[in-house]
Amino acid sequence: MQEQAFTTIIKDNEGILYKVTRLFTQTEADQQDLYQEIVINLWKGFGSFRGDAKVSTWMYRIALNTAVLYSKKEKRKGQKVSLDGITLVNEVYDPILEQQLKLVYKHIRELNDVEKGIIFLFLEGKKYETIASITGLSTSNVGTRMARIKEKLKNKITKK
Repeated sequence: MQEQAFTTIIKDNEGILYKVTRLFTQTEADQQDLYQEIVINLWKGFGSFRGDAKVSTWMYRIALNTAVLYSKKEKRKGQKVSLDGITLVNEVYDPILEQQLKLVYKHIRELNDVEKGIIFLFLEGKKYETIASITGLSTSNVGTRMARIKEKLKNKITKK
């Protein structure tokens, strides 16, 4: 019964996992590896999930923590892959918007892991209180970090 409930939760919230894996990896193979690691860690923690927080909050926390650890391991390996061949899918193809999105995501990938996680949750539409709950930071700390992240991205993007 527990396996069925877990499978349902994963399927219902699969978008969270895909978004985290895309943000923290550069290749499809790495995305699949990270996805599997996140699911394994979710399964390990599923039995102790008490329901104090929303399931999505719990999943974000585990997914981001797993992604940060994965990212650190990958950085030690020192392998880099170009992202030049990636095309973003838009409902209406707009080459200018696509270039702008590529530029923004390029600079987001250059942020440190904590900043990357915070901006990801912000772009997901999460409120500062929710981001604080997921990351373990205080709400005011999230606000301060968001202001710094926005300023950092603005400076990088306007420099080109």
